[in-house]
Amino acid sequence: MAKAKDTQPFLVEIGTEELPPKSLKGLAIAFHQNLFMQLATRNFLPEHPPEGDTFFSPRRLAIYLPRILLKQKDRTEERLGPAVSTAFDSQGQPTKAAEGFAKSCGVTVGQLKRCQTDGGERLAYIRELKGKTAAELLPGIVNEALAKLPIPKRMRWGSGEVQFVRPVHWVVMLLGEQPLKAEILGIQAGSKTYGHRYHHPATITLKHPKDYPKVLASTGKVLVEDRHGTLTKRIAVQVTAAAKKAGGQAQLDGALLEEVAAMVEWPVPVTGGFDKKFLVLPDEVIVAVLESQQRYFPLRDVKGRLLPRFVAISNIQSKQPAEVRRGNERVIVPRLSDAAFFWEHDRKTRLEARLPELERITFQKGLGSLRDKSRRVAKLAEYIAGQINGDPGLASRAALFCKCDLVTGMVGEFPELQGVMGGYYAHHDGEPEEVARAIAEHYRPRYAGDTLPATKTGQALAIADKLDTICGIFVIGQKPTGDKDPFGLRRAGLGVMRILVEQQLDLDLMKLLRAALADQPFGQNQEVLADELYEFLLERLWAYYLEAGIRADVFEAVRARRPERPLDFQRRIQAVNAFLSLPEASSLAAANKRIGNILKQAGRFEAHEVEISKLREPAEKSLYAQVERLQQDIHPLLAAGDYTAALKKLAALRAPVDEFFNRVLVMDTDAGIRANRLALLAHLSELFLHTADLALIQTE
Repeated sequence: MAKAKDTQPFLVEIGTEELPPKSLKGLAIAFHQNLFMQLATRNFLPEHPPEGDTFFSPRRLAIYLPRILLKQKDRTEERLGPAVSTAFDSQGQPTKAAEGFAKSCGVTVGQLKRCQTDGGERLAYIRELKGKTAAELLPGIVNEALAKLPIPKRMRWGSGEVQFVRPVHWVVMLLGEQPLKAEILGIQAGSKTYGHRYHHPATITLKHPKDYPKVLASTGKVLVEDRHGTLTKRIAVQVTAAAKKAGGQAQLDGALLEEVAAMVEWPVPVTGGFDKKFLVLPDEVIVAVLESQQRYFPLRDVKGRLLPRFVAISNIQSKQPAEVRRGNERVIVPRLSDAAFFWEHDRKTRLEARLPELERITFQKGLGSLRDKSRRVAKLAEYIAGQINGDPGLASRAALFCKCDLVTGMVGEFPELQGVMGGYYAHHDGEPEEVARAIAEHYRPRYAGDTLPATKTGQALAIADKLDTICGIFVIGQKPTGDKDPFGLRRAGLGVMRILVEQQLDLDLMKLLRAALADQPFGQNQEVLADELYEFLLERLWAYYLEAGIRADVFEAVRARRPERPLDFQRRIQAVNAFLSLPEASSLAAANKRIGNILKQAGRFEAHEVEISKLREPAEKSLYAQVERLQQDIHPLLAAGDYTAALKKLAALRAPVDEFFNRVLVMDTDAGIRANRLALLAHLSELFLHTADLALIQTE
């Protein structure tokens, strides 16, 4: 264990021009992870090292580690060479193999050692390596950690060749109280940082790593965010208090709070307002102006109605707060005015009249126009609606119009409102309420945790739209690879599976995929592609269940049975989970694994009914009787999809199964008896396999 004197805290800060707020947190966390990994690889972390903290603000990325080793431990390096039998000839003289190995190690053959290995005796080169100091290696470690950051596009500045996400202006590297002199991203590191761009633009000398956030706050008027979201929480409190003072309740969006925290270094709430005449606009439009375009927080009254007020977060403590307020109010007037114009102008043209415009917009090269997509979605939505007791006619009509708002002025200005505005315009056109709601719902869920379509028509349309996109992109060979998913197919796939499972729609996924593929413009082997798409969607389901805390082996046990209905998949998952809580579960899971191994080792044998006359031992007779009785009991349960009750009944087999394996030799020398016992085990295995392959469950 490292002594206190062998370690020191370490701080590195990269000072830059304003960093992109939406990716700032991800960059900071990646920097911390990269640095921690590099230090671990180079043996600079003590036993059980504290993770430290990640600090970031619009103009800085910083990592604080409470303890790192000042020096690597000395270590021995061993290189194995050729076998001794080939390293020397019959006269005991070194061969070319031995001489070549010695030369590569920079020594003579006489300086090599002999080492006994599993493959026999071999020549070896062993040398003692002195550990290097942290001060020597930290510059390289930091540079490597920065080079591995997930930056899509790096930029150059000035006349240098250094590249980073934004131009770098200063670098701090402190090991204890010692500033490390090194070049990082073209800048000489030291102990000097900078405060707020306006409140404290002068340099600040840091004395010790642990003082970093306190010194920045007290001297530099900079509050840095950390991985615990301290600044985000502070801003939420400020906004809530300001909203209450203004007579309203703040609409706090988590993603917006994080983004605002990444945009300011000294947050100051500013309460403003706008003309109440704009409240005739749909709520979503006003919220889009305030949140998406201006990063303001809307206010609502106690009944949830929007107020003509907002709270903004300024980055300065102004001496003229009224001017700051007026400035924030002034910038939203033209945006709200534009929205009001689009709202009035768009409603003058019916959605149906916009259909020809969709012909001129390519959905994706090789997949036709948006109008072509709408036709495919309409046919698929009509089929799905009929399967879930919805109205096929309404689903088809909603599908034909669901993309029409893409050519409206409002969606052109606020792309995030696609679907939402289509719902409003459909309602204005006098379309059936379910059609309007379905259009508004069909993009849901847009992100993890988003609400699902509530209407049958909306569910049918959402599934059809997502499946058409997924299938089409797969057909033209642009499926997701690695971490690249430009069409958002993984998100769409998860959305489909969530709707099917959470809305309890008992649909056959393979039939849906075949129906979606049938109308794609390119003909392929549909069954092969349907199987590939099924596996792709099951991967989304795997991520969904993992997030919900379902064990991976439970998922794989169910997946092995390849249920084609996601709702049926869900019932099996629930059944296996419930089964695992039973005291018999571990023993029966282990028995299933053993049965599977026995049947595999037995190779090919002709399955047949168990012959009662060939049952010799009381234990096998007892097991057979139990299996026969349970078959009668559980088949109605399986037919009804009540897998939980079926597995609970099968738990009664624990005692007879244990007794069977304790008393009976399956692989009897008598071929007939052996085959009969294998048949009994096959029937027993089949009872469990109706629900899941319990042999895949991990047991202690």
